[in-house]
Amino acid sequence: MFKTFLSPHNLIVSVIFFAACSILAYAASDVGIDDNPPGIALAYLAAVALVLVFVHSVRTSKHFRYIMVASAIGFVLFGILHALVEAVGLSLGGVLFLFAVLVCPSALLVGAIGAVLMYRRERLAKEGSSAD
Repeated sequence: MFKTFLSPHNLIVSVIFFAACSILAYAASDVGIDDNPPGIALAYLAAVALVLVFVHSVRTSKHFRYIMVASAIGFVLFGILHALVEAVGLSLGGVLFLFAVLVCPSALLVGAIGAVLMYRRERLAKEGSSAD
């Protein structure tokens, strides 16, 4: 994951994804996400861009499957932490809720799509190398 920031090319792509995330998040807050489908869609797109900041350099289906599992576990953990923090009365609960509802499902989607695409790419490369 931190390989993303090691090469100049990956760093530039990460900055572009982060800028897209920021713009989409601002647009979502400007439109509003309270029972507003366009605002909710913009918020999810911002979350997808945030996930892509860190995972765009991943090139194996195995790593994308790890991302899927981690996001599913994260969804449960952030949900539990949100409930516990809200019960104590801290204001951090809203951030945990947003991670559980926006970032974890977005990471699951990115992981699933990435796993399928990379599996296909790996399979085609394997078939191409065995045909020689």
